[in-house]
Amino acid sequence: MKGFRLLLLITALFTFNLQFAQEEEPQEDLSLEKGTIDSQFEFVYKKSGNYRADGKRYEVVRTLSLDKLRQNVLDTLGAYNKRAAELKATIAGHESTIASLNAKLEETTNNLAAVTEEKDSMSFLGIMVSKSTYNGILWTVIACLLALLLFFIYKFRNSNILTQEAKSNLAELETEYEDHRRRALEREQKISRQLQDEINKYKKQK
Repeated sequence: MKGFRLLLLITALFTFNLQFAQEEEPQEDLSLEKGTIDSQFEFVYKKSGNYRADGKRYEVVRTLSLDKLRQNVLDTLGAYNKRAAELKATIAGHESTIASLNAKLEETTNNLAAVTEEKDSMSFLGIMVSKSTYNGILWTVIACLLALLLFFIYKFRNSNILTQEAKSNLAELETEYEDHRRRALEREQKISRQLQDEINKYKKQK
């Protein structure tokens, strides 16, 4: 009977020691020197002891492990903050580059618009006007000059006709004047002969 109790006690102790050894032995990937913060918390949790008091469960953690975990958390947060600052600086640099490119694009667009406007424009009396406006003004001037030319041709033809009529009238007037002068001369000669005849008659009567 004592042998059975001793065997039972040895079996219970062996089982307890095996279970305690499994609880004490962390998993291979759990460590405070590597792994994620979550795995390090898991490591601390597994390495901690526990007890109950007043019906509540408490975990007992080694101060060195807690300090190491806190330092690891702070280092991780520092690394994240550093990475965030680097990313912010990178984003700020990209935004500055984008703003510079947008400014250059706007300048290029304005230059292109100016060149296009200058290409499509012409100088008229020192004023830049579009080609369509310039062509409209040019054809308007040409139409006005053509109208003036036609008007002067019309006036010239009328003046020429009037001149020809005046010359014809003058020729007729000259002809009539010559006829009148010739008739007057003939009448004068006739009167002179008649007067001479009367004079001769008068002399004969004496």
